[in-house]
Formats: sequence, structure tokens, C-alpha cells
Amino acid sequence: MAAILLAEDDEAVREFVKRALAHYGHNVTAVGDGGSALAALEESPYDLLLTDIVMPGMDGIALALKATKDRPALPVVLMTGFANERQRAHNLDALIDRVVSKPFSLKEICAVVEDALQARGIQ
Repeated sequence: MAAILLAEDDEAVREFVKRALAHYGHNVTAVGDGGSALAALEESPYDLLLTDIVMPGMDGIALALKATKDRPALPVVLMTGFANERQRAHNLDALIDRVVSKPFSLKEICAVVEDALQARGIQ
């Protein structure tokens, strides 16, 4: 079981993803913005950061940059529904494990998370 931090401003998506990952046995902390995610990272260790790119305040890319500065081994998976944001994330290949396009299925998001964890040797 992995400890996953989920940052997603859309409550429906956040709950969908949280339930899906919990169903697969993960311990998921879900927050609604990048600032809350950064605070959560300082309070507890996480095995993976799963974040939306477009969020109010601190977006997912800024969050990923700040999170991996102090935790370079932290796997990061970004979610987006915008093609231009996907391209922005593409420029961060060294820090980002995967970018997932919305809409996605429960099975797809869980598979991407599992792949990112396994790629870093986290079970």
C-alpha cells in the first residue's frame, strides 16, 4: 500500500480518483489546491504525488517543481484536460513520471499510478 497525495481542485474528480486508488489499497490524502498539497508534503511523507495541472493559486507544475526540489525521488503524475498544459508538462520530463489526459477511466488512472510506483521501486 502506497501513501499517495492527490491534489485536484474539482471535487467530483478528486473524490472519484481518491475512491479508485483506495479501492486498490492505497492510502490517499486528497486536497483541493497546490498550497494545501505543499503543506501536506511538509507534514507527512508520501510515496507519490498525483496532481492536476490547472488549479487556482499554485498550479500542478509549480507544485511538482517545489515538491521534487526537496524530494527528488518522489514520483509525480500530472493530470490535465488541456492539450497546451500537457505540452508544458512535457518540458519537465526529468521530474514528471507521467501526464494523464482527462477524461480517464478508473482503471487507467490506477494503472498509471501503479506503473509510476513500480518504476521507482515502490510497492
